Amino acid sequence: MRRRTLLGAGAASVAVGGLWAYGSGQAAVAPLAVPSVPPGPERCELRYSKARGTTVDFYTAVPAGHGDGSGLPVCLVLHGGSKRPADFGGLGLGRFLTQAVARGAAPFVLAGATGDRLAWQPAGRDDPQRMVREELPVWCAARGFDVARLAVWGWSMGGYGSLLLAEAFPRFVRAVAAFSPAVVPGDAVFRAADRLLGTPVGLWCGRDDPLLSNVRALRRALPATPAAGTFGPGRHDFSYWSTVLPAAFAFIAERLSSPA
Repeated sequence: MRRRTLLGAGAASVAVGGLWAYGSGQAAVAPLAVPSVPPGPERCELRYSKARGTTVDFYTAVPAGHGDGSGLPVCLVLHGGSKRPADFGGLGLGRFLTQAVARGAAPFVLAGATGDRLAWQPAGRDDPQRMVREELPVWCAARGFDVARLAVWGWSMGGYGSLLLAEAFPRFVRAVAAFSPAVVPGDAVFRAADRLLGTPVGLWCGRDDPLLSNVRALRRALPATPAAGTFGPGRHDFSYWSTVLPAAFAFIAERLSSPA
């Protein structure tokens, strides 16, 4: 194992505004609603994934004031097509986590690894979904996190992958939060939507997102009304997703702290 980066409360501040926001492969300068609170410990290390047959980034974030996160439940993070775990600190994920806990949410940790652009499903011998299902919990348990309590959150391609994971392994996660999931009516997520029965779903999408009609169709296809989520003003980028992260983290915290 090689240490790639080590970030913590002393890391450089992430200012609101002037950061790169990525949509569907297009980069544009747009303000991100990143809170000014300091993050807790953030780590990004290199790990070898047997499921993927390659070395991946392994990212974790603990809310400030909760030590090394020992005993805290875990929200698995599935990235979209244009970001990787090494980018998570710059997106302010650790700061959003600290902010959520400071506002009263039960503490939890974030954990994610590189899935590349495979939509979090198998491609030959490369299986990022199996990495999330079998390896990420082991890596998290080695840090002392409580892997008996898991949720999953992702955006765009990662939103698709999060829903697919919850469908493939019912009861593996206590909740799934999806931002602008890259779904298409008739795809694998739609076909298995009934398998989400009993798993609380949070579903968010911007009204100016080209995927909006597909996400609305998915909402109608779900076996139960989403437990959280909105269709608010915004596009397919982090300038929108950063505005709904507080609500998503509050939803995740509530589900992770509730009885199974």
